[in-house]
Amino acid sequence: MALLLILVPLAFAALAASIPSNRLRPWVLPVGSGVQLWLCWQAIHATTPVAWKGWLLLDPLGKLFLIVVSLLHFVCMIYAPPYLRLRPERNNRVLCSCLLMSLSVMTLVITSAHLWLMWVAVEASTLVSAPSIYFNHNPRSIEATWKYLLICSVGIAIALLGSFFLAYAALYAGLESTLSFSDLVGEAPKLSKPWLHAAFVLLFVGYGTKMGLAPMHTWKPDAYGEAPGLVGALLAGGVTNCAFFAILRFHQLLNAAGELAFSRKIMVLMGLVSIATAAIFMMRQRDFKRLLAYSSVEHMGILVFGIGIGGAAIYGVLMHVINNALTKGVLFFSAGNIHRAFASKRIDDVHGAMAILPLSSMLLLVGFLAGCGSPPFGPFISEFTIFTATFAAGRWVVGSLFLVLLMIVFVGMGITVLSVVMGKPSQAPNETVFRDSLSTGGPAALCLALVFLLGIYMPESLRTLIVDGADFLEPPKAVAQAEPNATPIAKLERP
Repeated sequence: MALLLILVPLAFAALAASIPSNRLRPWVLPVGSGVQLWLCWQAIHATTPVAWKGWLLLDPLGKLFLIVVSLLHFVCMIYAPPYLRLRPERNNRVLCSCLLMSLSVMTLVITSAHLWLMWVAVEASTLVSAPSIYFNHNPRSIEATWKYLLICSVGIAIALLGSFFLAYAALYAGLESTLSFSDLVGEAPKLSKPWLHAAFVLLFVGYGTKMGLAPMHTWKPDAYGEAPGLVGALLAGGVTNCAFFAILRFHQLLNAAGELAFSRKIMVLMGLVSIATAAIFMMRQRDFKRLLAYSSVEHMGILVFGIGIGGAAIYGVLMHVINNALTKGVLFFSAGNIHRAFASKRIDDVHGAMAILPLSSMLLLVGFLAGCGSPPFGPFISEFTIFTATFAAGRWVVGSLFLVLLMIVFVGMGITVLSVVMGKPSQAPNETVFRDSLSTGGPAALCLALVFLLGIYMPESLRTLIVDGADFLEPPKAVAQAEPNATPIAKLERP
């Protein structure tokens, strides 16, 4: 089963590459992604462990991330055929193949039981995503592609150096060198602490670059601004979540080594830096697709900040992984539709979109409210959980700063979004051919419906996945020994 999760998308990628018709090829995407989503559902509910020869393993944390990535990918693939039908001038063979290969390598990141295999998978996700960013074949898209490749490759190289440091932490302590996660966690208390700390810093910077944390985020505005909307959604809700998953693996390792405080301090600091950077660049942002890139920088900061707080905030973080991925689908699909209609991303050229594209404009407006943590949507619940856990832990200063920065983000993002959707149209309705339809607006509406549902009701099966993942990341017994006053996650009621 574990191997099938990786091989099935690759098989459909080969099928897509072999189909000569530009018109028929995109329909392989929802079929292939749907089959993989079904396999993912079967794997999550399997009665026996999903593993393969010590290289692949689907653990409780991996189950949550796998269902999130697979669901978002499926929704993006539903959006792909109608989008590509509007782009007959572009050959979509490379794009279709890369989209399916991206699903395969993201699954490999999540199921990897070996540090080296995970590193290879993260690097592969960079390589297969790059051609998708270049789909528009213009000077700005090739610049964005090279910037994405170069910056992320530097980050991955730093992560490789961190892996070497981690292996040496075992050698220095007189242990046998290993890169198996289960072996590393078992031997964690014996690892050399200075080398372990150095390894974590390098791994955090390396995978944090791929995640898009500030100040390693500089590839995001160009890549998200120039990539098609569905590619931006996959980058923001899929690829970056895989990089975050890799960071969580090493946070778990430090927890096993009794060095939880070390990793938490770094994560709180870098989370606040990332949110603050996004808040600064969102103010008076003139490009609404680049605005979504800074929104992603902000939400990556929220995830890391919550892990740094720990305790009940872990539950909020894992909820936010789901909510952020779905919200990014709403924002990128609707922003892509508006960009398609106006042939511009700058608010100097785009305003009054509500009169021309009422569905996409309404989805962008409501998606902005959801993404900024407004009730009754899911991000409100997850961000509120992180916020209350921060104050419950007595972190009044960082909690207050966290809240102030979120307010600045709300104002900055709101100014740009309202400028796009409200006011007098910058084009007459008959000057643009593109119009809203169920096929182009439906996937965004589906994501928004799910985000709304998670704000008012959480299925018990999903809550179990979140709690199991949180307990696996920071086992209650280990946390209780380090923090006697911490609230066990398993005993939390849903906020």
